[in-house]
Amino acid sequence: MKEHHSVTNAVPPPLTVIGAGDIAAETDRHRPELLEVVRAAYLAHDAGQSSNPHSSFLRFPHQDRSRIISLPAYLGGAFEIAGNKWIASFPDNTRHGIPRASATLTLNDCATGYPFACMESSIVSATRTAASAVLGAQTLLGARRARRVGIVGTGLIARHVWRFLRDLDWVIEGFRLFDLDTAAAGRFGAALAEHTEAEVVVADQVEDAFTDCDLVVLTTVAAEPHVHDPRLLAHNPVVLHLSLRDLTPEVILTAQNFTDDVDHAVRERTSLHLTELRTGNRDFIDGTLADLLCGRLVRHHERPAVFSPFGLGVLDLAVGKWVHDRVVAAGRGHRVTDFFTGAEA
Repeated sequence: MKEHHSVTNAVPPPLTVIGAGDIAAETDRHRPELLEVVRAAYLAHDAGQSSNPHSSFLRFPHQDRSRIISLPAYLGGAFEIAGNKWIASFPDNTRHGIPRASATLTLNDCATGYPFACMESSIVSATRTAASAVLGAQTLLGARRARRVGIVGTGLIARHVWRFLRDLDWVIEGFRLFDLDTAAAGRFGAALAEHTEAEVVVADQVEDAFTDCDLVVLTTVAAEPHVHDPRLLAHNPVVLHLSLRDLTPEVILTAQNFTDDVDHAVRERTSLHLTELRTGNRDFIDGTLADLLCGRLVRHHERPAVFSPFGLGVLDLAVGKWVHDRVVAAGRGHRVTDFFTGAEA
């Protein structure tokens, strides 16, 4: 995977611009391979072959629900790539018929520092999030099987999680869907029904997406916890807490808790952060997904398990580099040869 774009004869390197169509064409066809790319990125990060500073949050005083996040990172090992994801979340966009999230990913050469790619990144971001989630689910459940899956929040991330479950041949008997927008949940349910013989039910309340579900996927835009009752986890499900702020400390403290990087996840008023503020410690966090992958920890099946991945920039780099290499090898993307020409040294 290593590739350097060196500057020769004082000629700056070209920049390749890759749009959503080319990215979707690759990610849609290769989800099992992408799961392994994400696994390799987690293990490289766990081995100390990365630099992943805290994300920076740009907030707007006049739009308290909107934000733009910067995720710079370096990932070494077999990847040897640096870059930055710049991702915006504007929930009111959906009222105007455009997606909530938009993003770009810049990839930088580690020998020269020059950017060599600028990519549309909402698909990269959703892909790495879903791959991380499904990797966590199969690790915690011990198989690619769930009797019933509850999904809370039926937007972009939920769709990508479902596609990973489908393309990795998960055996699922039923789905329970909940969204504050019941029409959105209905559309998602109709899309599921086209591709699965599993029972699909749109739930009337969020609690119904937990009841009798051995896998629960939380993909909301909630800014504050809204799931309060620890008894919802009494049947010991695996909960993929992808939106990070849905569960109250009381619910978190009921479970075995795993994340992707503790220092990253316990901040910015996530549920884990609120639990730390409540307890005064982080003892309730059992460890990371890499701990599970490496066998340093195991899930206790007599307790519920909650996986709360913060979403590391190194994952965006791994997936983005994988996509870039395939697109360029196929002769696609828009290559700008003079992007840096004329810039002062």
